[in-house]
Amino acid sequence: MQTNVYGYVRVSTREQCEDRQMIALHGFPVPDRNIYMDKLSGKDFNRPQYRRLTHKLKAGDVLVIKSIDRLGRNYEEILEQWRIITKEIEADIVVIDMPLLDTRKTGKDLTGTFVADLVLQILSYVAQTERENIRQRQQEGIAAARLRGVRFGRPRKPMPENFCVVREAWLGKKISSREAAKRLGISQDTFLRWSREISSGGSDAV
Repeated sequence: MQTNVYGYVRVSTREQCEDRQMIALHGFPVPDRNIYMDKLSGKDFNRPQYRRLTHKLKAGDVLVIKSIDRLGRNYEEILEQWRIITKEIEADIVVIDMPLLDTRKTGKDLTGTFVADLVLQILSYVAQTERENIRQRQQEGIAAARLRGVRFGRPRKPMPENFCVVREAWLGKKISSREAAKRLGISQDTFLRWSREISSGGSDAV
């Protein structure tokens, strides 16, 4: 039976380009015609090329990926895809960044299978934990910056000098909020928000 070698590349459209993964697969080598690639948005994990690839894989074939997190977006998904490919399809997997995860060398006996599966579980767990830690550090950094007074988003617009005069006219029901905003050259929502901030003792700018 002929053994086919396939490669899979996954990148986010807001992330890195695919060059590093492609160079690694070509160096294996994996033929260009056998490389499948998905480019995903941050909110969409639909992987049509990966599904095409797994439908094409058969027992004895080899799937090559650069790193273990190409198989899935979290710990459970990586383990499930590993099980499907190695146990159900009975194809081999080679993870270029982790030589221990090469079922061509370890998957032919019970001990080898156990070692590969154990290493996979540890690496998948570590990869997910690190992603969660990165998100937590980002959130903590943002919270700390806000406590220091750092503002995020668009630069704050200074209030016009005549804001208080116009606001008094609005409070006295001499003009509408729409007219007040028009006189100040700002949106009605901004005028009302600034007025609320002044009433509550908040900032005088937005």
